[in-house]
Amino acid sequence: MEQAAAEVKIESSWKEALADEFSAGYFASLKQFLLEERKQHVIYPPGKAIFAAFNHTPFSEVKVVIVGQDPYHGAGQANGLCFSVSPGVKIPPSLQNIFKEISSDIGAGMPAQGDLSAWARQGVLLLNATLTVRAASPASHQGKGWEQFTDRVIRLLSEKREGLIFLLWGRPAQLKEKLIDTQRHFVLKAAHPSPLSAYNGFFGCRHFSQTNKILLNQGKTPINWSLT
Repeated sequence: MEQAAAEVKIESSWKEALADEFSAGYFASLKQFLLEERKQHVIYPPGKAIFAAFNHTPFSEVKVVIVGQDPYHGAGQANGLCFSVSPGVKIPPSLQNIFKEISSDIGAGMPAQGDLSAWARQGVLLLNATLTVRAASPASHQGKGWEQFTDRVIRLLSEKREGLIFLLWGRPAQLKEKLIDTQRHFVLKAAHPSPLSAYNGFFGCRHFSQTNKILLNQGKTPINWSLT
């Protein structure tokens, strides 16, 4: 099992923090599942991008956590950061709504591209609950072990860090609140930015200005949410 853990390519501070997960039986089963899936199906994101959220945002640098669900399941969309797409890819509807709320909240312009890696480099962990998906098949990799892994990520951040801000949009994300010590951290909840629910409480949530106010109150550098 130690050899299996050593094979995982992930940023060093996360590799150390998550060593027990990489050595666990469920993670070995998950790796085997993904190997079998790749023999028959196209999997997103590409292998090198599966842990992109961690590689962009080391453990000690996390300030904000945004929890998503599945990676995008269309060709070329998923890049390992929740809600994000690579430059040149059409901006998905949920991300368009995120940008609309940012514009309304802090006055930023609407970006022409949807790559959120600039947020990740500032300490925003863009974490999907499930880190892979079969092409054109949403939720196809749920219940295979990823949730156990990403729940542990949230628990570790809750236990080892102080004053983080968790943005939980939609019911699946809000169920993660039970993993978070709300005496030590901040939790902001709203509807999911999907067109199906954005008007039920995502628009007008002002999470982006609220986040920066909390960061400033802690003496931390606020996030530059503008991508224009």
